[in-house]
Amino acid sequence: MTTTQDTTQLATELTNEITVRPAARRATPGSTGFTGSTRALLTCAVLSTPVFGIVSLTQAFTREGFDLLRHPLSMLSTGDLGWLQIGTFWITAVLTVAGAIGLRRVMHGTPGGTWAPRLLLVEGAGLAAAGAFSMDPGDGFPAGTPLGAPAGMSWHAMLHMAAGSVAFTALIAACFVLGRHFARAGRAGHAVASRLGGLALLLGNGWAMSGGRAGSLTLCVGVLVAMAWVSVVAAAKRAELTDDADALDTDALHTARR
Repeated sequence: MTTTQDTTQLATELTNEITVRPAARRATPGSTGFTGSTRALLTCAVLSTPVFGIVSLTQAFTREGFDLLRHPLSMLSTGDLGWLQIGTFWITAVLTVAGAIGLRRVMHGTPGGTWAPRLLLVEGAGLAAAGAFSMDPGDGFPAGTPLGAPAGMSWHAMLHMAAGSVAFTALIAACFVLGRHFARAGRAGHAVASRLGGLALLLGNGWAMSGGRAGSLTLCVGVLVAMAWVSVVAAAKRAELTDDADALDTDALHTARR
């Protein structure tokens, strides 16, 4: 083969690769033509739990007067550093909404593929509202606040409670819908884990609302367990999307070379 023929063949292969690879990305199952952006959106869902958990728990163990056995994480929105928890609510809300959009893309046309993302969108809206309306100081936090529950509840504290209830209910329902999604897909382990995530939050929140001992702790555990499972699901869907895209790119390139 001459040098001219070598050069011609190389140019043809490069042209085929440039032409075929974008087409392969568009054909990725579940991505609806936005593989790269879908991966980014799913990454947001993956990050939502560590962002919320790390920032909230770091404050819970370092801010003076805060006791996780008596104070819900939402109370961190009060005091001089309250802006930090408020910002955490808003950032988590944005990550949750973005992740819900990503899940809607990859779950489109599957059992639960409509309602799981919708419920996560509702959760995100609830988190944003919870950040906008803070709780009242009480029971010794922030430091210097008298012990015991406040004598009354402000309008913004009531709105915070309502927003939190909406977010928790939506997250619980989303976990159970994901359970149905995985059950229909024949992935029994994932189905059980999804339902356990929803059950953990359901029981944790129920115990806290009933005034049970260390209810704020059970609520915290339930929230983080349910959120963590959604992050795990998003990470799994992202990995599947990446594997599918890589496989299609490879197949398309081999076809072009033939």
